[in-house]
Amino acid sequence: MAVKERDRFSTATRIRLLGEQTAARVYRSQTKRQARRSRLTGRAALLALVVCSLVVALAYPIRQYVAQRSEIADLERKKQQAQERVEELRDLKARWQDDAYAEQRIRERLHYVMPGETGFIVVDPDAAKQARTDLGAADRPWYANVWDGVDKSDAADR
Repeated sequence: MAVKERDRFSTATRIRLLGEQTAARVYRSQTKRQARRSRLTGRAALLALVVCSLVVALAYPIRQYVAQRSEIADLERKKQQAQERVEELRDLKARWQDDAYAEQRIRERLHYVMPGETGFIVVDPDAAKQARTDLGAADRPWYANVWDGVDKSDAADR
């Protein structure tokens, strides 16, 4: 026994025991880390599942919200355009209520002249060329022109 006690306190024995204790501590800490990692992985997977579920659950409402906001913006733009058009029409109505403006427009459109005035019509050469190209309809019988009008109207409905 005296030999064992002396062995127990020798430097080599102490170093060997210290190495074994250190190895045991390292092994225990690695085991704890692995246990923690597995718990974190489970938590992370659960968190990822919850986040994915939220994304899937909220994707459609968010898409609807964005689409509705876009539609609202379009409707507001159309409303603004309609208000501008109303203002233009009000201005036009006010102008037509003025007798001088109405007389001017009537004289331009219907080529009216006041007594004692001489009326002139200036023909645009380009308009004359364009009218000549449209003469093809005048060369045909009237019922062919009517039928073409019906066909064009029918095509416009489609």
